[in-house]
Amino acid sequence: MKIKINKNILWTEAFSRELSEIGVKYACISPGSRNTPLTLAFANNKKIKTFIHIDERSSGFFALGIAKATGSPVVLVCTSGTATAEFYPAIIEAYQHRIPLIVCTADRPPELRNRGANQTINQNNLYKNHIRWFFDVGLPKTDLKSITHIKSAAEKAVYNSCIKSRGPVHLNFPFRKPFEPDSYTDEISKSLNNFALTPLSSTEKVFAKKEKSISKQKWFTEVLNIVKKKRKGIIVAGPENFTPQFAEYCQKLSLRLGYPVFADGASQLRFGSHDKQNIISNFEGFLRSKCFSDKYKPEIILQFGRTITSKALDEYLNKCTAARYIVNDYGDCFDPSGKAKAALAYEPGLFCKSLLAAADKYKVPAPDSDWTNKFIKAEEISDKVRDKIISKAKFPAESCIPEEVLNIIPDGTKIMMSNSMPVRDFDYFAPKIRKEITVFNNRGASGIDGITSTALGIASSGNSPTVLITGDLAFYYDLNGLLAAAKYSIPLVVILVNNNGGGIFEVLPISDYGKTFKEFFITPHNLNFAAFVKAYNGSYYNAKNEAGFRKALKSAITAKKLTVIEIKTNAVKSLAIRRKFWAAVNSTLEQDKSL
Repeated sequence: MKIKINKNILWTEAFSRELSEIGVKYACISPGSRNTPLTLAFANNKKIKTFIHIDERSSGFFALGIAKATGSPVVLVCTSGTATAEFYPAIIEAYQHRIPLIVCTADRPPELRNRGANQTINQNNLYKNHIRWFFDVGLPKTDLKSITHIKSAAEKAVYNSCIKSRGPVHLNFPFRKPFEPDSYTDEISKSLNNFALTPLSSTEKVFAKKEKSISKQKWFTEVLNIVKKKRKGIIVAGPENFTPQFAEYCQKLSLRLGYPVFADGASQLRFGSHDKQNIISNFEGFLRSKCFSDKYKPEIILQFGRTITSKALDEYLNKCTAARYIVNDYGDCFDPSGKAKAALAYEPGLFCKSLLAAADKYKVPAPDSDWTNKFIKAEEISDKVRDKIISKAKFPAESCIPEEVLNIIPDGTKIMMSNSMPVRDFDYFAPKIRKEITVFNNRGASGIDGITSTALGIASSGNSPTVLITGDLAFYYDLNGLLAAAKYSIPLVVILVNNNGGGIFEVLPISDYGKTFKEFFITPHNLNFAAFVKAYNGSYYNAKNEAGFRKALKSAITAKKLTVIEIKTNAVKSLAIRRKFWAAVNSTLEQDKSL
């Protein structure tokens, strides 16, 4: 028995159903004509939640946010032409941060390329420098081999984006007209149609993964041999969504070896109920002190997570001659200085667990308590100075915002940190607390584009409160992203730190260059953000004092809608407070005779 079909629709439905059977749950789609078959396939798939975004750039970052929050690959769909290029910033961030995106771009058929056809560009491996896998699926066909081929493409897309080399993958889909379901192109057997719409793969098949034993591998043995001999070590935990297993075994390893843990503000280790006895958070302050940083140099450095945020810690590590090992799932080399001895591809939690067991098995000496206690003492001194200067700074000093936010938000809150000064202040001044807080960031490429859209993607993926701490330029740059908040009623609290321009440049030498600096770097915009927020049906509050800010944030958390709390700050005065804090830490350390 023969049935009439549109081969474009059959082709994309086979692909979409295969993805959902494997476990793909989300898709972000931007309207267009050439991507009609893809759009309909995902729109009709009840197992995949779809989000429609007019702006492809916002769509890309929104998808990035969902993938960050869920760990699940997210499909991106757009039409042909320059629409594909709008995805690129989010793809770069996903590549650098190893976030799984499945990018599906519609394309013109081969005969229309390089002939001046409308909305046609060269899409062949368009993102080649920033993807983990590319595949041009070819024109749809209706034979058994071809349909098996498109199903296989779906399986490979998930495998490559999630397992083989985690990150974004790109599939290019050329189509000839017609695109509509009732515009029939072929007649096929009912059995072939049923085959096309019956998935072959499964979550268990694609995601099957065995835990490897690492105790006898070469690099692990080398690290163990150094640990046996060197008692003065440190552990660095950079920005990463580390698992609870890592937090547990990293802390146990720290206590067993006596290595203090320098925990980046976005490492997750400063927050939660786990033991924080050796967790160090004030290193940006005391490592700026030459009398301390020159005196206490480690013999071995174990670095987990991505490139660190702290400038002082980065400079400290670069001056060290210690054996430095970078450990992460894929052996990515987060080492701009080139000083690391090796980048090791081990799951961080398993590495800590294995090294802890090996330390007991091979009777690694007890910790050098004097070494550890020096860092703990510097941490305590910095804490006291922070309480006197940062915690009591007059509102609205930028450096006091992280602690204010952490004191107010409830347990389970997700925080998205914008790049530029917000993420740095968070790293410098966010204290250790017992609340379960998850910190997200776009530190892969560290751009300010798409920050709000990323936060909205994160907020859309669960019921816990989501707070974005962002700067005025990042907020301005992604105003289009606010449409998703209005359209899907996404509850996001935005703390908008507005210093009216590029405040981060105040810390650079270029700030001494007067008029040129103000005109070409600070770029004051004098925008009325309240009008933009209200245009997207959001609530707006101008926090003019500390009490007003606290009240507004508490209210916004429970309001469950888009709420923007603007804090107008002075970048020059905020920088002066930071410098006062660092100078006070240095002075106190110099006067302490026990260090």
